[in-house]
Amino acid sequence: MQSSASFFLVVPMIPSGVMVELPPETQSAGRVHVKSRGQRLLCFGGCDYFRLSTHSAVIRAAQTALIDGGLDVAASRMTTGNHPIYRQLERALVQFFRMESAVLASSGYASGLLVAQALSGSVTHVFLDERAHGCLRDAAHWLRVPTRDFRHRDPTSLRKQLGRLSVGAKPLIGTDGMFAADGALAPVGDLLELLPENGLLWIDDSHGAGTLGARGRGSMEEAKSRVGARADRLIVTMTLSKAFGCYGGAVLGPAALRERILKKSRLFTGNTPLPPLLAAAAIASIHILKTDPSLRRRLRANTTQLRSALAAEGWPVEASASPVLALTPASDKEAATMQRRLLRAGILPTFIRYPGGPDGGFLRLAVSSEHSAQEVELLGQSLRRD
Repeated sequence: MQSSASFFLVVPMIPSGVMVELPPETQSAGRVHVKSRGQRLLCFGGCDYFRLSTHSAVIRAAQTALIDGGLDVAASRMTTGNHPIYRQLERALVQFFRMESAVLASSGYASGLLVAQALSGSVTHVFLDERAHGCLRDAAHWLRVPTRDFRHRDPTSLRKQLGRLSVGAKPLIGTDGMFAADGALAPVGDLLELLPENGLLWIDDSHGAGTLGARGRGSMEEAKSRVGARADRLIVTMTLSKAFGCYGGAVLGPAALRERILKKSRLFTGNTPLPPLLAAAAIASIHILKTDPSLRRRLRANTTQLRSALAAEGWPVEASASPVLALTPASDKEAATMQRRLLRAGILPTFIRYPGGPDGGFLRLAVSSEHSAQEVELLGQSLRRD
C-alpha cells in the first residue's frame, strides 16, 4: 500500500513565490477505476457522470470518423473548415435541449468568449453569482462594463442590485446552473423571473447539461422553469466534456444570438473547430442519453443513496439531484483520517483545491451512473464520522 502522504492534497493556501505542483497523475483503468502511483483505485471524482467517454458506441463513432476524415479540418468554419459533422452536432443539440439554435465552440470554456464577443456593446451591466465559474468571469471582463457580484444563490441580493439600475439599463445576469465545486444548484427559475425587460440571463450549465432534469436538459428543466416568452433572453453555455464524455463546447440560445456570434466573434471566425472525430463521438453520446433513460435513473439512485448515507453520518449534505457534493474536514487530523480510510478501502481520495470551494481544500465527490450500489455503499462506510 502506498503511503497516504503521497496522495494527501489538502494543504494551506500556497504562499506567494512557492512553486505549484500538479496532483498525482491518474489514468483510466475501467469504467469506475483509475491507476495512480501504481495502485488501481475506485474513483468518485471528475465529471464523466455517465462514463460515456468509455462507452463502446461513442468510441466506435470516433474511430469511424477518424478513418473517414482524419484528425483535423485545419481551417476555420468561416473558410474551408466547415465540415458537415458540425452542423449535424448543432442540430442534435437543438433537438435534445429544445433550444432555438446552437453554435459549437472548441471547448466549454471558450463558449463564454463567443457569447461575450457577440454581446459586446449590447449590455450595460453584468451581475454574477459570487461563486460563478471562471469562464463567466473571464467573459464578463471582456465585455468591459461594470460588473458586480450578488450573494451566492441569493435572488434577494440580486433584486436589490437590479433595483439600483437606471431606466434603459441592459443587464446581463450570469450564474452556473450546477456549481462545479460542490454541486449546488442555482435558483434559475427565480433569476429568470427577476429579469428586467431589457435583461439577459446567462447560465453556464456545463455540469447540469445532460445530468439534470427528467430528460437531461439541464438546470432549467430540473427547476421545472417555464421559459416561455423569455426564451429570447436566455443564453446557455455548456461543455461536451462532462455528462457527454467527449470534448468541445456549445452556446444554446435564440437564433439572433447565433447570428451575432457568426458576425461578431473573432474567436469563431479565427479558431479551428474541434476535430470531426470528437463531434461524431458527441452525436453518439447525445443519442445514447436521449434513448436510454436508465442512465439517468441509475445516476439519481446513486446520488440519493450517497447523500442519504452521508447525511446519516452527520455530514451537512442536502437532498439534491446533483451527483456532486463536497465534504470539508473539520481539521487536518480529520482530513488525514478520511484519506487513510479511503485508501484502505481502495478508493482514490479526491481532495482538491478549486475556485468556489473552501480555501484549504475539500473532498469533492461525484457519483456516476456506472457505480454499483455496493461501491456507493463502500464509499459511504469509508466516510463514517467517529
